[in-house]
Amino acid sequence: MKIGIIGGTRGLGKTLASILSKEGFDITITGRDTVTGNQVSEDLKVEYSNDNKKVASSSDIIIISVPISTTSKVIKEIAKSVIPGSLVVDVTSVKVEPSNLMKNLLNNDVEFIPTHPVFGPRTTNLEGQVVVLTPISQKQKEGKWYPKVLKFLKDRKVRIIEASPEEHDDMMAVVQVLTHFSYISTASAIKKLGINIKDTRKFASPIYNLMVDMISRIVSQNPFLTYSIQLENQNGEKVRQTFADSVLELKKVLTNHDKDNFVKIAIEATKNLDDIQSALGRSDKAIDSQNHELTILKNSIGKEIALQHIYSEEVHIGVLNQVNPDFIILDTGKNQKKLKIANIKILDKYDFLDWKIKNQTTKTNSISCIFPKNSNAEIIKDTIKNCVDDIISIKVTDIYTGHQISEGNVSFTFEIVAFDKSTFKSVKNVLEGFGGIIR
Repeated sequence: MKIGIIGGTRGLGKTLASILSKEGFDITITGRDTVTGNQVSEDLKVEYSNDNKKVASSSDIIIISVPISTTSKVIKEIAKSVIPGSLVVDVTSVKVEPSNLMKNLLNNDVEFIPTHPVFGPRTTNLEGQVVVLTPISQKQKEGKWYPKVLKFLKDRKVRIIEASPEEHDDMMAVVQVLTHFSYISTASAIKKLGINIKDTRKFASPIYNLMVDMISRIVSQNPFLTYSIQLENQNGEKVRQTFADSVLELKKVLTNHDKDNFVKIAIEATKNLDDIQSALGRSDKAIDSQNHELTILKNSIGKEIALQHIYSEEVHIGVLNQVNPDFIILDTGKNQKKLKIANIKILDKYDFLDWKIKNQTTKTNSISCIFPKNSNAEIIKDTIKNCVDDIISIKVTDIYTGHQISEGNVSFTFEIVAFDKSTFKSVKNVLEGFGGIIR
């Protein structure tokens, strides 16, 4: 299936190109900057074109992933180039205007699904992510493409929300417009106060650090995109004015030392929030996960550990030498790597084993051992698997009681697959520890 991603050289479009190319789709990206386009094409192993109409006329699915301010222009540009029976998807943060344009400009034999992936360019896979689908009618949901898209997302464990374009934009006025506006305002206030954020972290609780991390995540996004989200949402001005009014009201209450009104505002605001106990639970998990990961790292000093970069997905393996609140030092045997804790995740023994199987060569060896005749080969096999690290697989391949085996005994042969020859020696040690005699 051919998918054309208009605007696939940067931001979310590039992320979608990366994810979908790994799924096996034939991807072509477009972008105005030829140098960047060719570089991304080489990096992601996808095709590149600077001709939107050409790509639209040769793709089964067209994904429009351009700045909000450019989306309408692109829809108008490609509308009559899209082939019959194909699908057009836009992934902008506002839905009313793109929905109306696609409805009015696309031919009747072309389906379209206004869509909003609620994740950013740093996302590496779809599992657990939120995607909002905003079909404009029941007929649209009963078309050829909508069920296919729904199944594709469900199979990848995406959280799917279905809403009308109007409902989507109403919700995004709070989820995006209000959040971005308040976070950027907070960051701007800290700057104007002349406070060094690093200094505040020394005095801070985990909640403060988590809040600053979230603010940093928002303000570090493309400011042109953030500006477009603020400007293009039809409810944006109402939301910003309400926020400004709330800030001024609270400031006035405190300036006047009006304790009663302050308490009243705080209680009313709290009552309007979602289940407070659930919110406390989720925030506790976020804090605990940070502390838990740091504890695991500290307990792993001097041991081999596998760490995966959460964005590049590169796996680093080595002996952990040093841990501080921000960085770790890993001795890989060839050099020492300094890795930022915020950018890595610890692979558990199962993920580590899975990575080794995919990336390292394996060795196979058969070991025969004599035991008393009433011994159970399966129990011995399972015990070996639990006692010896780095065994990929072990199975019983032979049970022998022939003339070479003395009466009252039996010979078991185990086939072991492992990464290193030293594993086979460890297996022999375990077998002899059971009282077995290696043949």
